[in-house]
Amino acid sequence: MAVWDDMVGQQRVQAQLEAAARDADALVTSHERGEPAPTASTMTHAWLFTGPPGSGRVTAARAFAAALQCTSPDRALGGAPGCGFCDGCHTALIGTHADVSSVVAIGSQILVEAMRDTVRKSFTAPANGRWQVILVEDAERLNEKSANAVLKAVEEPAARTVWLLCAPSLDDVLPTIRSRCRLLTLSTPPVDAVADFLVRRDGVEPGAAAAAARATQGHIARARRLATDERARARRATVLRLPLRLDDIGQCLKAAQELVDAATEDASQLAEELDAKETEELKAAMGASAGGRMPRGTAGVMKELEDKQKRRRTRAQRDSLDLALTDLTSFYRDVLAVQFGSRTALAHTDVQDAVERVARASTPEATLRRIEAVVACREALDGNVAPLLAVEAMAVSLRSG
Repeated sequence: MAVWDDMVGQQRVQAQLEAAARDADALVTSHERGEPAPTASTMTHAWLFTGPPGSGRVTAARAFAAALQCTSPDRALGGAPGCGFCDGCHTALIGTHADVSSVVAIGSQILVEAMRDTVRKSFTAPANGRWQVILVEDAERLNEKSANAVLKAVEEPAARTVWLLCAPSLDDVLPTIRSRCRLLTLSTPPVDAVADFLVRRDGVEPGAAAAAARATQGHIARARRLATDERARARRATVLRLPLRLDDIGQCLKAAQELVDAATEDASQLAEELDAKETEELKAAMGASAGGRMPRGTAGVMKELEDKQKRRRTRAQRDSLDLALTDLTSFYRDVLAVQFGSRTALAHTDVQDAVERVARASTPEATLRRIEAVVACREALDGNVAPLLAVEAMAVSLRSG
């Protein structure tokens, strides 16, 4: 299984990365042998992966990181880097390679404090890998200070350091940073390709895989979760029932509360296991006694971890709400398609009766206003408006049309 196998519907980008990985391998090999470096190369020190949510930006970047660290002996025989089986590929893919550092936003921003050690590491030689790889999964969340720290590192990188930045679009990254990166633009993968991926990689039944891929409109991660997690399917069903439950203001407020509660529960479930693991690892590193008692002077470290976990839960709740709002937008898009008599395939065929009921009871103009209300709610959440207030305002707007 090559490292590229999880890239769905991105053949053009895959070909570019494979060529760059070959050239990168040639650069390192020539250096190790004391030979002159190749004069022509598609390899560069900074890459920017852009594309809509669900296109697999981070998956592509991590696959490239693994190919750069590939130690397969087949390379000497003309094989492409990125075998997927060697220690370099495996550890890079699962996130344990010593020379592949990942930066993920804990809260709404990546703070400069979170980047300092990573930037410092970027100027060092690889410990045991072929390249020092820095993967920033949420480059759009860099604030001014952390972005400037990255800019300085990208401007004058070490010889064997590669920066991989991931963001939804070019506009989400400082012009001074993106001008120093090679751009790779991913597209939303076809629904059929996502369904085939779920069948092939996760063993999902073909009908369920097709339904999940269609419902998420090609969003790979959401399709996988919807196809494999019963709780995710239950939460989606709750969201798609909301347009039918807005008979009066009381129902609007109740539906809003349920939506926020579901997002909070979802965030808690996702965070519990990770929080517990982090806490135990920190206690062990700090030399906690067998009874769990922490040594004196470590309370500040534990408090810092708790604050970090709290910020991550807040972000997870907002991300969960954003997914619900995405489903709601898609529902009203289906309503609009029915109202206009479009032949476009519906995303939510499992609730087609509800879609047609809402379509008959309103007009296209009202549906467009409802979509605008959902978009306004997402923008309010991005502006740190209290989730319940934002969702309540949206629910009331959905009722009035």
